[in-house]
Amino acid sequence: MTASRTALAAAAALLLTVALTAPAAHADPPGITEDTTAPVRIDPTNPNLRMVQGATLAPPKVLNIKSIVETDDGSERRQDTNDNITFALQAEVLFGKDSADLSTDALARISAIADEVRKQHATHLRVFGFTDNLGSAAHGLVLSKQRANAVQQELAVDLGSGITFEIRGYGEQYPIADNSTEAGRRKNRRVEVSFPRSGG
Repeated sequence: MTASRTALAAAAALLLTVALTAPAAHADPPGITEDTTAPVRIDPTNPNLRMVQGATLAPPKVLNIKSIVETDDGSERRQDTNDNITFALQAEVLFGKDSADLSTDALARISAIADEVRKQHATHLRVFGFTDNLGSAAHGLVLSKQRANAVQQELAVDLGSGITFEIRGYGEQYPIADNSTEAGRRKNRRVEVSFPRSGG
């Protein structure tokens, strides 16, 4: 009886260790932060605030509402949060295989993103490139940065001066889908353009 409890406790500890050390598959890349401060102050001593005797309020914070809209074929994805708008375009709709040269179809898609940037009056854009986990990690880092640069250069032409860019190539880091399937790898091969949303 004691041996089985010890084995069970060891197995639970192992599972907990694996769960705590496993990398987050859908973590946001650095530079994407959301403001969670509460917009109004709540008075916990207000007599109109009805709470169970002895209960206290948790610290106030704003929940980040995330809206994701994706095309049927998954080639484009728009994510809206309280603070940011992110467009993710699959590499296949922007570039040829293992290339950083923009296709003619890519120009219209990048132009549509530029229209949204103007609508939001954004002046700081993040352009991040990503690959799947096939091939070497070093090649993925180089290719993802080249692709991010290509999209940034086209956005700069479309938007003109007054825009600052943060450009990064993350290679296979920060996947948004399962790299064990081709459909997942296709989603992970992408360039993301994100910027703050306007208050209005």
